[in-house]
Amino acid sequence: MTAPTAVPPLDPAVADDGDVLDVYSRTVAGVAERLLPSVASLEVRRRIRGRWQRAGAGSAVVLTPDGFLVTSAHVVDGATGGVAEFADGTRADLEVVGTDRLSDLAVVRVAATDLPAVTLGDAAQLRVGQLVVAIGNPLGYAGSVSAGVVSAVGRSLTAATPRTARLIENVIQTDAALHPGNSGGALADSAGRVVGINTALVGPGLGQGLGMAIPIDAGTRTIVGALLRDGRVRRAYLGIGGGVRPLPPRAAASLGRSRGVEITTVEDDGPAALAGLRPEDIIVSVDGVAIETVGALQAHLTDAAVDREVELRIIRSGQLTSIPARPAELQE
Repeated sequence: MTAPTAVPPLDPAVADDGDVLDVYSRTVAGVAERLLPSVASLEVRRRIRGRWQRAGAGSAVVLTPDGFLVTSAHVVDGATGGVAEFADGTRADLEVVGTDRLSDLAVVRVAATDLPAVTLGDAAQLRVGQLVVAIGNPLGYAGSVSAGVVSAVGRSLTAATPRTARLIENVIQTDAALHPGNSGGALADSAGRVVGINTALVGPGLGQGLGMAIPIDAGTRTIVGALLRDGRVRRAYLGIGGGVRPLPPRAAASLGRSRGVEITTVEDDGPAALAGLRPEDIIVSVDGVAIETVGALQAHLTDAAVDREVELRIIRSGQLTSIPARPAELQE
């Protein structure tokens, strides 16, 4: 009978955990150590018939030491209160400061001070294949960490309210594992800077392991600032539906670009209808600013455009023309 193979002794030279961590592990562990205290687990409640009822759960990221946190709008949608729990076991009541369903971002405030605020990064600098770390509370398991790469940038998600729909542009796609409860948590780069707020995943049968995060960039910083300041985001709207369309060759040559936004639907009695815009018109600029995508058009319809006349340069029946329009305030 063959004698059992002896288990080799542990090499003292690699017995220290710090020595066996490779660069990847050190990086992920460092990001986790830095950010875990700054990501809270949320238990959302609604008051129904005078009684508090649990209405959902998610995650949130500390923005300021005095208790402001950013999360996903769908996590706190309809909430009238709740509790945030931090990695050290501290629990604090929360109130919803403001939500913006059209960006899936929200700000809450907790009754706590001296919180460890995160450092915000810039998602515009992300590259496909770059290491990212997701921190949140999936399936109720607080303080969970997963790691992966940026699978793609520039994705789009559709956010909708009963009145309107809007594309969320430049969404980050990652293969870092995300599950229910991760929404509102942090997506960080290897330096521990938060570059996204985890918002969605595609479930079984639709693409396992496909996670999405709202980017931290100039546009979302503006949205979060408005939520902190006013509790809401004020937007202009024209009352149209549309999509990207190649320009006719003559117009493309004249303008020096190849795309515009074709109007596919016009809302009755909306600002676009009142201005005389029609389906099949192609918007190529607003106030002289080139428009090639729906996101570019949305970016121009800020609070500064509400009730202010703007000049729309369009292509109609192959001809360039200008039409003045006065966007109204979007009512969700």
